[in-house]
Amino acid sequence: MLEIKNVTKIFNAGTVNEKVALDDVSITLNDGDFVTVIGGNGAGKSTLLNSVAGTFPIDDGNIIIDGTDITKLPEYKRAQFIGRVFQDPMTGTAADMWIEENMAIAMRRGKSRGLSWAINDNDRKIYKELLKRLDLGLEDRLSTKVGLLSGGQRQAITLLMASMNHPKLLLLDEHTAALDPKTAAKVLSITSEIVSQEKLTTLMITHNMKDAITHGNRLIMMNNGKIILDISGEEKKKLTVENLLQAFTKISGDVFASDKALLS
Repeated sequence: MLEIKNVTKIFNAGTVNEKVALDDVSITLNDGDFVTVIGGNGAGKSTLLNSVAGTFPIDDGNIIIDGTDITKLPEYKRAQFIGRVFQDPMTGTAADMWIEENMAIAMRRGKSRGLSWAINDNDRKIYKELLKRLDLGLEDRLSTKVGLLSGGQRQAITLLMASMNHPKLLLLDEHTAALDPKTAAKVLSITSEIVSQEKLTTLMITHNMKDAITHGNRLIMMNNGKIILDISGEEKKKLTVENLLQAFTKISGDVFASDKALLS
């Protein structure tokens, strides 16, 4: 579903501040893969996600989604293939609009607009059924402004909106990092449920090693713009934070230096 072929991204090329963020990275995600990506600060994980989304143009290589080369497509044109949830809960929704209005926009993304009423009774029925899956009581609050909701509720709605049209690829950009631990656990539980039920191919960036191990069927670790570990199947199920750190040290010859990841 996703092919990243020999992708390189360099910031400030040719200057004293030159930084190779992605160094000839190649990876293939099969249909339905739920891949978690972990790494220290500056490892390249966020740049990888932003390169796929089209936020950053890459310097070399190709990015292919479901057989379509999207390397040259601008970010807005990639929206027909990609659903995305950002780290900031305030980013994915319009605060001054009702819950149902936000969901209507998401449902119609990439589709032609007509002159009929934007939201009808059948739409509301669909929205209520989707919101029930969150188990947050939001199905009875369709006319509530999203800005009045908690960060966790907004992030859960954003996740629902990003997945409701069954995108070919779902990108999760540290989408629980700004939430308190209890709320983050709830949103992650909802994430796993939606990804599993909808069989969505998913790439999730996280700073939390335990979350990276617990969720998904495959784990990738990055360091200095390269993928240094790619673990899946039974090997991933047996993985612990301790042996993940040991593997990082053995391969990189360095000590994993991200307090944020280790203390989460």
